[in-house]
Amino acid sequence: MEKTDLKKILSVSGEHGLYEYIAQARNGMIAESLITKQRKSFGPSARVSSLSDISIYTADAEMPLKDVLTAIAKKLDNKPALSSKESEKAIKAFFGEVIPEYDADRFYFSHMKKVLDWYNCLQQYASLEFAEEEQENTEKEA
Repeated sequence: MEKTDLKKILSVSGEHGLYEYIAQARNGMIAESLITKQRKSFGPSARVSSLSDISIYTADAEMPLKDVLTAIAKKLDNKPALSSKESEKAIKAFFGEVIPEYDADRFYFSHMKKVLDWYNCLQQYASLEFAEEEQENTEKEA
């Protein structure tokens, strides 16, 4: 399976699941749902975040989402994570095991649920092996 480029994987506010960037449109962009494979156009007012731009707060710094997802995959041997519908206690305990240094004051329960949803979506519909940014930069220069 092809490695996932987190720069092209998008979370769109108000939309379920994750999208893969396809192309620039005249007034926005076109993305494809990882789950349904349906393409959709998003206008310039859509609140879109690339997963490569997301980090979680830890005690002494920020941890890129890629590292968080990799830590979860390693802990679970690339198997599905618990559902975001589990109890708050169970989810916080899980993140306490995977990322013991997470900042409990700034990494909210709602964020934990999103990370679990994103992990499970990538695990099921894409790959938990991520393209390295250094390789991509080298390819652009060549």
